[in-house]
Parts: sequence; structure tokens; C-alpha cells
Amino acid sequence: MTTIDLDQLAKVIGKAITRHRLSKGLTQEQLAEQLGIGNEAVSRMERGIVMPTVARLVEIAVILECDVAALLSEVSSHADGQAQHLARLLSPLSTTDRTIVISVVEQLSARLQQ
Repeated sequence: MTTIDLDQLAKVIGKAITRHRLSKGLTQEQLAEQLGIGNEAVSRMERGIVMPTVARLVEIAVILECDVAALLSEVSSHADGQAQHLARLLSPLSTTDRTIVISVVEQLSARLQQ
């Protein structure tokens, strides 16, 4: 059985919540209001001091218009989770910019495999 560092997990989830909240243009206070909690509670989650429950993660994902997996995927060390993360990073880019990023990743991957 693998051991999970819950403190580290809480920090990673907190960073993901922050990133998605900011991308939606919401303040901690606005997110807290929609969740029906105090903004200090949101701050503690984002700093990784408090681990949100699964139910709370679902509420947050709905408000931030993302999948729950998007709040957890950065935790994954599996290629599938990392690929989903890269897809989210690429999606707002133009076709030209995505092509440039893919080219850089291909070159870097080829070099690292040598």
C-alpha cells in the first residue's frame, strides 16, 4: 500500500483551487460567498492548511466550472493525469501557439530519451 502525504496533497489541491479561482476572476470572498462559508475558510483551503471534503470539492468544481479531476490531476504522477493537465494548459492558446508548444515538448522529449 502506498503512503500518501496528506499535507502535500492539501497544498496541491489548494494551489489548484487558487489557480482555477483566479482564472474565473473570482476573489476568495466571492468563492466563499457562493460556498456559504467564510473567506478565511477558503484561504485555509488554498494554503493547504485544511483539506476540503469530497463534497466540498464537488461544490468548488461546479462554481469554478471545472471537473473535480482538474482540482486533483496535479496530484497524479500518471501519464494520463499529466496529459490532461497539459491539455488544460494548451486549450486557451491559439492553434499557432499550441503548435509551437507541442514542437518544444517533442524536441525536449527526444533529447531526454537519448
